[in-house]
Amino acid sequence: MEEESRKTAGWLIIVLPTVIYGGVSLLQMIVSMDAGYVDNPIRQDLFRAGHAHAGVLLILALVVLLYVDHTSYGPGPKRFIRHSIPLSAILLPVGFFFSVLDPQATEPNAFIYTAYAGAVLLAAGLLTLGFGLVKNNSRNRD
Repeated sequence: MEEESRKTAGWLIIVLPTVIYGGVSLLQMIVSMDAGYVDNPIRQDLFRAGHAHAGVLLILALVVLLYVDHTSYGPGPKRFIRHSIPLSAILLPVGFFFSVLDPQATEPNAFIYTAYAGAVLLAAGLLTLGFGLVKNNSRNRD
């Protein structure tokens, strides 16, 4: 594993407990019957989506780091791959959480577009990695 991948993995593992904190916060809102949460279905749905995406995408980012160094890309594309998935793990949840910060929200505000930006970044990073792995694999067989 290249040094940049190792350091990125270290930071992701350090950040992962924030997802645990988010889960505990959601649990506390449910147990305490927080009116701004349990009485607001859109807020429940988007908070759950934000929490789930944060956790899954951070784990995916760690997995991606195991593969990025197996591509034949130069430093620029590898850096893009290494950082696009963790950045999407920030942008997607931010879009979900911040779009319904108001406990009386009945629809998401403009912050929801941050989630779309995160989704595009996620797809771009994954496609770049996938093509790099396929390209490198076919080159090694020749």
